[in-house]
Amino acid sequence: MKSIAPAAEGEASGQPEMPSVQIQQRTVMAMLNEAVRCLSDGIIRSPRDGDVGAVFGIGFPPFRGGPFRYMDSLGVQIVVQRLEDLNARFPGRYEPAELLLEMARRRQVFYPDERS
Repeated sequence: MKSIAPAAEGEASGQPEMPSVQIQQRTVMAMLNEAVRCLSDGIIRSPRDGDVGAVFGIGFPPFRGGPFRYMDSLGVQIVVQRLEDLNARFPGRYEPAELLLEMARRRQVFYPDERS
C-alpha cells in the first residue's frame, strides 16, 4: 500500500520537486482560460460579472481585480503566449480559448473604456 503521508525530512519522495512559481503559473493560466470560455459560452454576461464572481465567490485576489482585469494588466497577448507555451509542454490542457486568440490578434482588452 502506498503511503499518502509526506516524506520525512531528508527522505526522498520519489518525485521531482516542482517550483512554486510553476505551480502558480499552471493553475492561474488554466483559471484565466476557463474564465474566458465562460464568457464566450454565455455562462457569465460580462468581464465585470466574471471579476466580481471570482473575487467574492472563489477568493481571487482583490488587488488583481479579478481574472479579466488581471488579463488586461498582463496583456491578452502575453496570456495567449503563456498558454501556448504550457500547451506545448502539456498538449490539450492549456489550449487558448478562441475568444482569447481573437482578442490577441486584434490587440483588444476586456475593459476598453478604462484603458489609460
